[in-house]
Amino acid sequence: MRKEFEIQGCLEVPIELSEDEFFNRFIDFIESNNCWFGGGINEIIDGFYINAGGTKGKHVLMNK
Repeated sequence: MRKEFEIQGCLEVPIELSEDEFFNRFIDFIESNNCWFGGGINEIIDGFYINAGGTKGKHVLMNK
């Protein structure tokens, strides 16, 4: 039997760290601790979600 935790939050990282670099480091950390991550990632800049093409999407507080 395994236990699960749901993570709800936002991490602030250095501006030069790309989404791919962060996610790879995050997954490496998770897997090195014999854990598994099921979920996704969204890039946020200045309070706006960043679309796949690099354009600004909706504001993170838009649906609150």
